[in-house]
Amino acid sequence: MEKPKPLTTEAVERNRQAILESPSYLLAELDVDFIGRAEQRPIRMQLELLKAETILREAGIRSTVVVFGGTQIVPRDQAEARLAAARQALKASPRDAALRRSVARAESILAKSRYYDEALEFGRMVSDFCRDEDRKCDLVIMTGGGPGIMEAANRGAFEMNAKSVGLNIVLPHEQEPNPYITPELCLQFHYFAMRKFHFILRAAALVIFPGGFGTLDELFEVLTLRQTGRMQEIPIIMYGTEYWKKVINLQALADEGVIADEHLHLVHYADSPQEAWQIVVAFHRLGP
Repeated sequence: MEKPKPLTTEAVERNRQAILESPSYLLAELDVDFIGRAEQRPIRMQLELLKAETILREAGIRSTVVVFGGTQIVPRDQAEARLAAARQALKASPRDAALRRSVARAESILAKSRYYDEALEFGRMVSDFCRDEDRKCDLVIMTGGGPGIMEAANRGAFEMNAKSVGLNIVLPHEQEPNPYITPELCLQFHYFAMRKFHFILRAAALVIFPGGFGTLDELFEVLTLRQTGRMQEIPIIMYGTEYWKKVINLQALADEGVIADEHLHLVHYADSPQEAWQIVVAFHRLGP
């Protein structure tokens, strides 16, 4: 047997420090690297579920009006600036097909800038109604927390000095919440599934402004849950009839027999903030 080495104060102290600094000594709840491991995914998902649930419950957020829509639909002045920049770039290279396409896209976005103003007005209308202390109404604007239509709806609530919720999501490209969300009601999610759960859980209405893949994903998630009776009854309002009937032909699905005719009635169409709000009022019998 090999003779043990003599202990020194320095060696013992080094080992003591190594123990205290070892990741194994960290409390599990403080060990970010451990919690971030692939096998801990169920725990992370549960934490996202519970954190948002706790914050919203403690804030008294019992029902929401969820507003979805495109991030690219910006105020008119921003849309005009983008179009001017696209035209300037095309002027320098008039034969560039990609630049011509950029101009066409910028023109289309400018034409849709009115939806930003209308989402803002809708956010004001909902928030003004729900600030009336004589009404038993706790509807709160909830969005995905990003720019574009989401920003507009949060801004509408902000201008009325009302609460609004933003459920932000971690994305590969750098982004941050819009500046109009109530700070203590701005939540960030890693998992789309948990974010969608909280969109639906307290929803009293869903208003879908023009948008792209993300907007369509959220729309069809709710349509499927309503079709199958797996969530509460709410009005699903597709805002911008011309846009949505061009992008999605729901009637064709019914004609092909892949959805029932009555499923077409899950959707309402609106073309003004007042019309959208009246659908919510009528559905929930919120009138005076």
